[in-house]
Amino acid sequence: MIDEPAPRVVSDMEANDVASREAGVRLVAVAPGTARAVLVVEPRHLNGHGICHGGYLFLLADTAFAFACNSHGVPAVAAGGDITFLRPVTAGVELVAEAVEKELTGRSGLYDVTIRAGAGADAEVVAEFRGRSRQVPGLTAQR
Repeated sequence: MIDEPAPRVVSDMEANDVASREAGVRLVAVAPGTARAVLVVEPRHLNGHGICHGGYLFLLADTAFAFACNSHGVPAVAAGGDITFLRPVTAGVELVAEAVEKELTGRSGLYDVTIRAGAGADAEVVAEFRGRSRQVPGLTAQR
């Protein structure tokens, strides 16, 4: 759900985000400076150790980050991102990534994303992501 009428950039991104959609990531909320995305870990997401592949955790966090930094209606792209994996995740777990804007100065933004195993503030944190964005006015979706 988008708390206010979706800025065109957010709705265009959601329609064109094939990578997240094909991986099973669902966008569930967007508001100015924040976003929440969900992924239920399936066997296709597991690595050779039988736990969720870190690339999928990064993709989930990056998706929430992307929608949070584009929530102001000005196109923005990632300037960088880092993730720390804290706990392994097995198949069947619903992961919830919550992105929060920490700072937006000029065209540069800083966002933190917490990935939890389940909903609610008491759910176990499995990873922390920090993303840096750069607004690019005039950028249009490539089709």
